[in-house]
Amino acid sequence: MLDLISHPAGHVVAMNAGGVVTARELQRAIDAIEAAKRAHPRVSLVVEIDGLRWLTLTALLKDIGYGLTQLGDLEHYHRAAVVTDQEWVKHLTHLEERLFKAVEVRTFPKRDHAAAMAWAGELPKGEHEDPEDDGYHGA
Repeated sequence: MLDLISHPAGHVVAMNAGGVVTARELQRAIDAIEAAKRAHPRVSLVVEIDGLRWLTLTALLKDIGYGLTQLGDLEHYHRAAVVTDQEWVKHLTHLEERLFKAVEVRTFPKRDHAAAMAWAGELPKGEHEDPEDDGYHGA
């Protein structure tokens, strides 16, 4: 199961994954990410992983294929927060953090869900859509 969850910041795509993830569910997440990329210069992700067992073969192939297409597009991504208590996911996340240095990646325990959501919602100074969020208050 992979469900999109709401986040107050428009540039953040948040989702919850658990059990078995299908290709159809993964495609909904990919569509949400692509829509956010069209609407915002930088996109962040929050992925809550709770009891994830596996991806179907078609979902796994779709995930790998989409991931490969994003390698040349990493400048559109800002942060990825992974919320989990599963140790194997934490280890995989640390590996991805080393491989994809253009994207800030952090793991959070499930009890720190709110902190993960807040961290993913932050944008670097100078990249807010409202200039006042960057400290500009008019001339």
